[in-house]
Amino acid sequence: MILYRPVGLKELELIAASGWLAFPPRFMWQPIFYPVVTIEYARQIATQWNRNENAAGFAGFITTFTIDDTYVSRFLIQQLGGGPIYRELWVPAEELAEFNRHIVGKIEVIECIYGEHFVGEIDPVSQLPLSVLSSSS
Repeated sequence: MILYRPVGLKELELIAASGWLAFPPRFMWQPIFYPVVTIEYARQIATQWNRNENAAGFAGFITTFTIDDTYVSRFLIQQLGGGPIYRELWVPAEELAEFNRHIVGKIEVIECIYGEHFVGEIDPVSQLPLSVLSSSS
């Protein structure tokens, strides 16, 4: 199954530090890891939330990854209000390490969305912040 995960700058740096193989653990106040099923929904989160939030570094990045179909079938897809694009996979935070082990290949960034308050240098080729590239293993 192909999934998408909109992330902010710090989370993307942590993903890069993993060698693009894993999502970082959730904070105590985040009981669920929720990748989304549609790129439209991921784009909406990255555009409307991440690029406007200081905590996200005023940047949103849409990541995509493939997860083993057999493993991921144990989790229910949650349909949120507002239409068919609003679908999330809810993974309990305590299961994220196991979830990461079932990612097939690497996590990839497919879109970068920068807010007007973003501070940092952007690589002209990859369009990624240099802080992300320097975090890569």
